Amino acid sequence: GKGVVHVAPAAGAAVSEADTVVFSTRRACPGCGRSFEELDPRLFSYNSKHGWCPSCYGTGLQLTGFDEEQTGEEIWWNEWFTGRQRACPACAGSRLRPEARAVRFQQKSITDFAVLPVEAAAEVFGKMKLHGREGEIARDILAELKSRLAFLKEVGLAYLSLDRAAPTLSGGEAQRIRLAAQLGSNLRGVCYILDEPTIGLHPRDNRMLLDTLHKLEAKGNTVVVVEHDEDTIRRAEHIIDLGPGAGVSGGRLVAEGTIKDVMRSAESLTGKCLVERASRPFVRQSPIRTGETPVLRIQGATLHNLKNLDVKIPLGRLVCVSGVSGSGKSTLVRDVLHRSLKGHPVGCEKITGANHVARVLEVDQTPIGKTPRSCPATYIGFWDDIRQLFAGLPDAKMRGYTASRFSFNVAAGRCPECEGQGARKIAMSFLPDVTVHCESCGGKRFTPETLAVLWKDKSIGEVLAMNVDEAVEFFAAHRQIHRGLELLREVGLGYLTLGQQSPTLSG
Repeated sequence: GKGVVHVAPAAGAAVSEADTVVFSTRRACPGCGRSFEELDPRLFSYNSKHGWCPSCYGTGLQLTGFDEEQTGEEIWWNEWFTGRQRACPACAGSRLRPEARAVRFQQKSITDFAVLPVEAAAEVFGKMKLHGREGEIARDILAELKSRLAFLKEVGLAYLSLDRAAPTLSGGEAQRIRLAAQLGSNLRGVCYILDEPTIGLHPRDNRMLLDTLHKLEAKGNTVVVVEHDEDTIRRAEHIIDLGPGAGVSGGRLVAEGTIKDVMRSAESLTGKCLVERASRPFVRQSPIRTGETPVLRIQGATLHNLKNLDVKIPLGRLVCVSGVSGSGKSTLVRDVLHRSLKGHPVGCEKITGANHVARVLEVDQTPIGKTPRSCPATYIGFWDDIRQLFAGLPDAKMRGYTASRFSFNVAAGRCPECEGQGARKIAMSFLPDVTVHCESCGGKRFTPETLAVLWKDKSIGEVLAMNVDEAVEFFAAHRQIHRGLELLREVGLGYLTLGQQSPTLSG
């Protein structure tokens, strides 16, 4: 039959052409002649145009304005993804083209395996027995799958489905996935540097993370961690304590060695807290009375891994949402509550009590500015008042200066060499760019004429160079400016300079 065979029903039965089954060894349909390319690993990847669904480009969602040149990391894409999750009708959210979904292995498609949680997938592949040609092909692949799934379980991610979209992961989950990848690398002699990896982790997950770091170390690697967490400090074999304060008050080596060495240091605030476990003052709690205290009620929350929750949030109170990492805290608060208060219900059936809320604000670790011209003074807003103050001085009026003269975003008063940034970036061939102080203004951002206007013997450039603690006293008589500075000091940022460039601030 040249690779094609027609199987008809048994003789004597009422036979029709539709009852005949056709089998072919070719990658082509014997009926219509449509042919298919040879199977390729890229066919099963929704990050490749060879495999992604042509209707949704591998996103799994019904979106407009998205094309194959985009990565899925765009800001607008993340906005679209949360709340507006409508599955792509062409692939039913599976992200892959029909040819990929049609391939079966043990009566299952690749999407059937992808929807499994890590723990369930580990069980399926752990029990899988293959023989003959299949066994030879899958021997190394199965071993690799089992080990990688085991690493994900070790870092506490057994509940995640394999096809979980990255934008829906919490920060802790994303960090532990990266650690799981490193566990499977089997590298030796590597120095791993982590900046506060326990942020947002539940104490249970914290211990799991520390165990993972210990395994990296046991392979012959060095792990350097920037941390405030007590459990991490106590597990460390060597501690370097900097301080004693922040900003200009820091930058010195206070203590070094074991935890006992740090605790014995009279100058170390870290050691003092470890010894004394600083007592916290008791704060009187406001009672929550049913029927009297206004509440927000979220009904039928089902986004991501939330399972039809009904939640009451009392208003006018400090409300804490707790739970292990990945339990749905960020989904409930950021994706459901925040977005629902800003518009129509998202991820839930309805939300009641929103009429008691006049405004909703999210405070996160998003940078307060992306350019060197942005600084704490401009973000908080009192920089405009400072400029008005300088513009009202006799010297400024005599020169005809307005408030815009004292802005480093306006060409009239700023240094023309650095354009008000106070620094210049020098391109280095084959090396990273180097940033240096502007030689023309000495990092003060303004022209000499602008800097000649003084208030209390300080120029506008010298005011920018003040830290918050100094500026609180300097502007004590100006209520509007003083209030913003006092708030910065109250949240522990007294060491920051008013003009510190936003890109240099930590999260």
